[in-house]
Amino acid sequence: MQTGLKTKLDYADYCAIPPDGKRYELIAGEVHVTAAPSPSHQRLVQRFLRILEDHFRSPMEVLISPIDVVLAPHDVVQPDLVVVADPAQVSDRGIEGAPLIIVEVLSPATAQFDRTTKAQRYAALGVPHYWLVDPASRQVECYRLAGGTYRSVASGGPEATLSHPDFPGLHISGPTIWR
Repeated sequence: MQTGLKTKLDYADYCAIPPDGKRYELIAGEVHVTAAPSPSHQRLVQRFLRILEDHFRSPMEVLISPIDVVLAPHDVVQPDLVVVADPAQVSDRGIEGAPLIIVEVLSPATAQFDRTTKAQRYAALGVPHYWLVDPASRQVECYRLAGGTYRSVASGGPEATLSHPDFPGLHISGPTIWR
């Protein structure tokens, strides 16, 4: 019989967290909490949602936070946007396994964590594409998983139109995003 406290939380522990308006995530079994996003953050997420929904058609699906992405028993995240290529990944719990794309809109409180800890964990768990949207620099950065790490494949600023090499026809207009 095991005694003592758990050192690594899992999905059941995550589900037991009482709702309090904050965003909880499990990264490698550790709880991370952030406040609800600001209205400007949500507006930016909505603009991206429209662009991605226009490009990725059924059976693919674009989903917006809050939604649980259960990457592994000890990794449950709530990214701002996810693109799911396989409809079988969508369950009553949320998204099961690595979606095609995870998009995170950075905030001053989360930027460093999103760029390091989350990026490393997403790469280790096989998320093929990780995109960062940085309101502070008005940049969009797109990364592709290669050899267990993310490599930059596209980026664009406030006046540029970003085209992604893996998704022909997907164009993200800086003036549309950063208006």
